[in-house]
Amino acid sequence: MDLLLVIVVAISLSMDAFSLSLAYGTLGMKKKQIWLLAIIVGVFHFFMPLLGMIVGNGIFGLLKIDPDFIVCVVLEIIGVQMIIESFKENEDIKIMKTIEFFLFAFAVSIDSFSVGLTLTNLNDNYLLSSLVFALCSALFTFLGLTLGGKIKKMVGKISTIVGGIVLIMIGLIFVF
Repeated sequence: MDLLLVIVVAISLSMDAFSLSLAYGTLGMKKKQIWLLAIIVGVFHFFMPLLGMIVGNGIFGLLKIDPDFIVCVVLEIIGVQMIIESFKENEDIKIMKTIEFFLFAFAVSIDSFSVGLTLTNLNDNYLLSSLVFALCSALFTFLGLTLGGKIKKMVGKISTIVGGIVLIMIGLIFVF
């Protein structure tokens, strides 16, 4: 029963990675970039719950920064960048630098950190739980980016603008 609960939580944690990947996939990423971003998101979803478990609630008391605010800022930056990139004439847009891959992964895995705060209540095998979170989020990220690329082919540049707007709206939802 514990493993089933971990899988359900992993799928829930992966939904935001999927939706954001779907929006970001409209930029027409190359296969290598899709694989790399999916792996980075998976790695973040492995370590963030463990970090959350280790650090506990103390970090937010010290920093006094709402994690939802951090997610909002990152998503707003990515969303605005997507909209700006959609107006460039060059069809081969270089959408992400390495640091942006990590910012994206951080944004979609911050909720895994929060789950990590209660990971001890979820399952006794923390590494297995984190591994399930990582595999599920990497898979959902890969699927979202791939599907987003197919949507771009069907709809064109407007899908990139809509994807950027969606990211901005999701970022605002995190704050409000």
